[in-house]
Order: sequence, then structure tokens, then C-alpha cells
Amino acid sequence: MLITILILVISAAFFVSGKFRSDIVALCALMALLIFQILTPEEALSGFSNQVVIMMIGLFVVGGAIFQTGLAKMISSRILKLAGKNELRLFLLVMLVTGGIGAFVSNTGTVALMLPIVVSLAYNAGMSPSRLLMPLAFASSMGGMMTLIGTPPNLVIQDALTNAGYESLSFFSFLPVGLICLATGIIVLLPLSKIFLSKKENGSDRMQSGKSLSQLVNEYSLSDNLFRLRVPAGSPITGKTVIDLDLRRKFRVNIMEIRRGETSQHRFLKTVTQELASARTVIRAGDILYVNGDAGAVDRFAGEYGMEILDSHTSEEAAGTSGQKTLAFYDIGIAEILLMPSSNMINRTVRDAGFRDKYHVNVLGIRRKHEYILHELGEVKMHSGDVLLVQGTWPAIAKLDKEDTDWVVLGQPLEEAAKVTLDYKAPVAAVIMILMVVMMVFDFIPVAPVTAVMIAGMLMVLTGCFRNVEAAYKTINWETIVLFAAMLPMSLALEKTGVSGYISGALVSGLGDFGPTALLAGIYFTASLMTMFISNTVTAVLMAPIALQSAIQVGVSPVPFLFAVTVAASMCFASPFSTPPNALVMPAGQYTFMDYIRVGLPLQIIMGIVMIIVLPLLFPF
Repeated sequence: MLITILILVISAAFFVSGKFRSDIVALCALMALLIFQILTPEEALSGFSNQVVIMMIGLFVVGGAIFQTGLAKMISSRILKLAGKNELRLFLLVMLVTGGIGAFVSNTGTVALMLPIVVSLAYNAGMSPSRLLMPLAFASSMGGMMTLIGTPPNLVIQDALTNAGYESLSFFSFLPVGLICLATGIIVLLPLSKIFLSKKENGSDRMQSGKSLSQLVNEYSLSDNLFRLRVPAGSPITGKTVIDLDLRRKFRVNIMEIRRGETSQHRFLKTVTQELASARTVIRAGDILYVNGDAGAVDRFAGEYGMEILDSHTSEEAAGTSGQKTLAFYDIGIAEILLMPSSNMINRTVRDAGFRDKYHVNVLGIRRKHEYILHELGEVKMHSGDVLLVQGTWPAIAKLDKEDTDWVVLGQPLEEAAKVTLDYKAPVAAVIMILMVVMMVFDFIPVAPVTAVMIAGMLMVLTGCFRNVEAAYKTINWETIVLFAAMLPMSLALEKTGVSGYISGALVSGLGDFGPTALLAGIYFTASLMTMFISNTVTAVLMAPIALQSAIQVGVSPVPFLFAVTVAASMCFASPFSTPPNALVMPAGQYTFMDYIRVGLPLQIIMGIVMIIVLPLLFPF
């Protein structure tokens, strides 16, 4: 018993110090339990095959697809537009929308998604973003209490109940608790945030490491003379290659990209294929050509080949309001490269440099000091210090970064590429997410929750909601997975060595005489105190067996006690380091540790008092 307690205390000390990664600490603790033969190898590795761990992996993939397709951003931004510039309405909508998204998506991902939207809305409303960012972080945790999959501690107590032979919780068993948490949070935070968070300085004017893709489009006026042409069946252009057409010489226009969609045959599984217009690209019937050039030249080109112009000859602002006449960056991207003084491209024309043949990119523009060269680029001689805007597939742009003798790629184009959402897949992601929730909610569907999540994750990959399988793997937070899987056997060790029984016995002997409500309060505030120093997942893993045994010893239902553990573990607001959302908003809101004490500690205490009263009413002893 003493060795187990020592391993636990040392692990907790390392968790608190933060000097080592939490997953490494958890693995070291697991190995210590093996070395001292407290656990067998089978018991020690049982966490990695636990269905809760598998479910967490699947939820990371599903949540990643929701972000990658832009579905979450689309929903949240549309809802938040309802707020306008009314400060109270904006505060309420931020809390409600964030809580709603947090019920189905990880709280960390919810905050990462909502943070830029909320900052933008705050500036538009003429209020300090710090007034909203801390409530945003807290609301994401409150929203996680609404569903089984909202936060890992919910899965922990579900696992503890089922392993002990009790009836499992349903998907929405948590909903009443989550709604009360959110209502309490709104009532308490409304005055506290106004008193303590309204006078913060704005800290979002940070220097960016590079220009965004939309900034490059606007800077080089790529959309000013951008037209979409549809190639009809029977057009004389079909079957011809781009080099056969000789467009630059004959019409002074340039095909920037070709989009091929299959919307008519597979409307639900809509696929958009972008192809760079290389010299050997063959034009097909049904292609949409994105052409850059003077309106009159585009008219002549379209007329000669019998193509339909899909855009009127107006400015981008007028023609692009439908959201159609705009460059997309699903497969093809743009980037700036700076020519070095030693480059062998100096004094050569763009055509002679062979960018298209050698590097599979097109040159769309040249920035020379304060001048932009956008026409007749083939004959332009390049100078030292010129900045070239190039267009190509994302792998081709990635390869440009290796040519460090001739140029330097400016900014982080591949990071910008990762931000590009596959918005045409948003309906697919929405349907898959709804199907997952339906399978988990309705008991008459004979599918276990972990199976539903695995199916949803696989469908997200197979239907193209990610660029590739590697992108799906990158959405998984492996540190969290390893931490969780390595700490699960710790609860087994606590039970096996009698530590859980000893602690629960101490709680029962100390508080049991005062009734189950006093015992519930003891468990709640013990878990709440622990979460201020170690992660909420670890707290739930360690406290769940203690709460279960305490309830059994006094002969009452363990459900309210386990709910006390998950709520206390998730509703920790008094420290910026207790949950990832709290830490995420700290730099953006320019918060200090004392801000969390002033606003978070009262909320944490009030939330605990409310829960101690409410939980026995919702889940009787």
C-alpha cells in the first residue's frame, strides 16, 4: 500500500511541476507499478485496450473532421451573427453556442475554433475580448457536461459504473447536470466578468509570421479579373491541351486552375477536384476554367470556343457575393518566394526559368519594391529581391522550400494550407455526426457507443472529410491518449492494494455519520481540490473508484457520487492550468493568475454548492 501511495504522490508532484510531459510521467508510474509487481503485465496494459480509450481516439477523429470541413465554424459564426453589437446578447450567445458545441466536440477543440471568432466579434461590438474569452473557456467545460462524449471524465465514471455491474448511463443522462452547470455559469459570470475582466488591454495585435492566403489574393488583385468559364459538350476546346491553345499569345489570358466536380451524379458525396493548368492538361467537357485576364479578352476566348461565362463583368465585390467566384485552395495553393542575390534566376525571363516544367508551379505575379507586375509575365526579367507569387499543388509548394540556394519561401504556406477547410464536405460531416449521435442515443439500435464512434471516425476518412489519412491521424492528441491509458491501471492498483478502500473508509468514518449529503460534499470538494493541481482526467480516474466504494460502504446509490467526481473534475476554474481551455485563452485575454482566482474561484465554489444540492435530486441516493 505504501509503495502505491508513494508512486501516486511522486506522479502527482511531477504533474503539478509541469517540468516533464504528463504522458511520460504516467508511463513511468505504470512501469514503477510493474517493477514492484503491484500489477501484472496484463493488468498494467489493460488501459490501452480499454473501450473508453478507443472511444476517445475515435472522437478526436470525428471532431477533427468537423473542424476540417468547416462545419463547426459555419454553424457557430452564423449563430453568433445574431448578437450584433449588443454586449449582453453577445455574452449570452457566446456562452450558449460554446456550450452547445462543447457537448459534442472536445472542449480544447471548441475553444480553438471559437477563440478567433469571439475576438473578432468583440472588436466589432466595441468591447474588450477579455470580457468574453474566460467565459468562453469556462462554457466549453460546462458544455462538456451535457453528453456522454463531452469530456473524458464522463467516460471514466461510465466505465466505473459498468465495471461494477451497475446499469450504464445513456448518452443524455448528463444533460440535466450540464444545463444546470451552464445556467449557473451564466448567472455568476455575467456580473463577475463585467467587474473584473472589462478593463483589460487588447493583446491580439501580434505580429503574424506570414500572410494568409486571402491576403495574398487581395494584395495581388487575383480576383479583380477572375472569370469562370464552363466547357459545354461539343465545344471545340474539348480534347485540346493548354499548350495547344497558346492562350497567352492569342488572347492574353491565363488559365489559373481547372475544377472538376461530380455534383450531378453524387450530390451527397460531392467531390471537387482542382487541377493546375499545366501545359499538357487536357480540357474536358463540363470543366470549369478559372481564367485571369481582361474582360474583353475573356469574351473573345469564350466566344471562339463556345464556352459559357458564369460571371458578369463586375468587380469581385459584386460578383463574388454568392461565394462562387473565388479561388479555393483545397488541392492547389499559392505562396510568395523571395529571389536571393545568388540565384541563377536573376536576369532570366519567367518563361526561360521554366517554373512550370521544373517545379510544377505557375508564376502569377511579381512584387518589385512597391510595384506589382501582373501581366505579360513570361517576358519579364527577374531581379534580385523580387518576390514572386507562385501557384501549384501543395506538395509542389512544399518542395520549393528545399531550393534554398535560389529563393526563400516567405511565411508558412503549409500552415495556411492546413487552415483551408474542405467546406464542400460539410454536409457529409454533418450527416455522419448526426448518425453517430442517433446510434448512441437510441437504445433500440443494437450498436455500442464505442462502435458508433469507430464507425463515424472511419466514415469521416472514407468520405473524404480529411485531405488524407495522415491528416486524420494528426487530429489525435496522443499525449492525452497515452496519459489516460497509462493512468487507468493506477485506479486498479489503488483498489488492489487497498488504498481506495482506506481513503473511502476515512471519508465514510469522518463524514458518513452526517449523512450521504455530507459524504457527497467531501468527495466533490476533494476532487475539486485535486483538479487544481493535476488534470481533470487523472482526477476522475483516481477518484471514481473511491467514490464508488464510499457509496457502497454507506449503502446508497453510487450514481450521484460518481457524478460529483466528473462535475468537480470538469468544473475547475480557479487555475489557468487545471484544464486546457483555461490555458488556451490566457495569452489572448492577457489574463493573470489572479484573474482566475477573482473570477474562477467564486464560480467554482458556487458550482460546488449548487451541485451538492442538485445531484441528489436528479439521482436519488
